[in-house]
Amino acid sequence: MGLSIRIFIVEDDDTIKRLPLARYERLLKRDPDERLLEYAGKRVRYALIVVDLINRRPIEVVRDEYAYLDFDKEGRLKERVYEEGESSPLDMLDVLALEQKKDRRVIDARHKFARKRYFDKNRWEPTDQIVTAIAEAIFGKLI
Repeated sequence: MGLSIRIFIVEDDDTIKRLPLARYERLLKRDPDERLLEYAGKRVRYALIVVDLINRRPIEVVRDEYAYLDFDKEGRLKERVYEEGESSPLDMLDVLALEQKKDRRVIDARHKFARKRYFDKNRWEPTDQIVTAIAEAIFGKLI
């Protein structure tokens, strides 16, 4: 039993292309030798799928994430810069939950709204066709 991460780039025509995890990690680390020239200057949809394995065979999807990769003009991942008014991951923390709440009548929902803004801008919902294509790529042809 173990876990495996699968990365898929979703093309504009909703076809999927497997991206090796090692290459994805080099892109994230901004390795100067790693780039995807075919996506230079583009915002690309991707799926990160975590699968549970038994005897090195995938048995179920444990977690899935559908987000975007932003590439610069050289085909490297852009560094994330938070624009004014944009939610950063730190804005999503419920700071008041970490400290003792003084007035229980006041509800601070700023972190919830920041989380919604962040996910609305940085996540996407897959179609049934995309989910099926990813499942077939992971598990083989579905019956």
